[in-house]
Amino acid sequence: MSLDSMADILHCMEQEGKEFWEVVLAADMEERQVSRESSLAKMLTTWQAMVDASDSYTGDRRSVSALVGGDGLKMRQYAIRGKAMSGGYVSEVIAEALSMAESNACMRRIVAAPTAGACGVLPAVLLPLCKYEELNQRQILEALYVASGIGAVIAYRACIAGAAGGCQAEIGTASAMAAGALVALRGGSGQQICHAVAMALKNLLGLICDPVAGLVEVPCVKRNVIGAVNAVSAADMALAGIESRIPVDEVIDTMGEVGRRIPVEFRETALGGLADTPTGKAIEAKMRD
Repeated sequence: MSLDSMADILHCMEQEGKEFWEVVLAADMEERQVSRESSLAKMLTTWQAMVDASDSYTGDRRSVSALVGGDGLKMRQYAIRGKAMSGGYVSEVIAEALSMAESNACMRRIVAAPTAGACGVLPAVLLPLCKYEELNQRQILEALYVASGIGAVIAYRACIAGAAGGCQAEIGTASAMAAGALVALRGGSGQQICHAVAMALKNLLGLICDPVAGLVEVPCVKRNVIGAVNAVSAADMALAGIESRIPVDEVIDTMGEVGRRIPVEFRETALGGLADTPTGKAIEAKMRD
């Protein structure tokens, strides 16, 4: 089956007695004509790349522009001192999101989930959770299938590129993927996964893409933090039994429509938003010198 809608996935779950991740796995096997073992091996490679990217972060690298680098380390040290208002898991989520997004800006190896600019969101919610809970490899892989299925539906019904739909398409999608993965890890139902996805997307609806100097650095890196923390809150709401009043597929369609209506200045062109501020223009001018 193709992943055309969240409703289709729920229907397949009900008709075939499968879990969300199993439906996505079957779709991957069918689409790429690979075995179950091959698909699982590919997903494991993806997870290992996330782990390696996290392990290799030291905080001493800076991007070529020098706009980005070191903030992940600052956040982690701040959290260790016990000063963070968020505390515990959420503090580590923030630090991990910064670290991973900085790694992308510093040309390190990352996983586009769903894009390079939004690479920090999904690993940010999963990696710290492995420290707080005894999650085995199988659970992580299942969560990644859930995330990838969500991303596939959004890509089909709307878009996942900032140039096409603004940052809501990148960070918004990543946040929805992460929210769904978290719900699945906590044993949530397919319906709860859908509510988490809907709420995560709604919270970031209309978010523009306005990279300063055209670089995926400012404000992109810190928006990974917002996407990750938003995912945690959406997952918790869904697991608490809170529902999205607007069905998830309608939310996804709305995101696509909003993206098509966003002015070109706010779609990764660096012609509007923060890129068009006096400081943003000054940074761009300096980059050209």
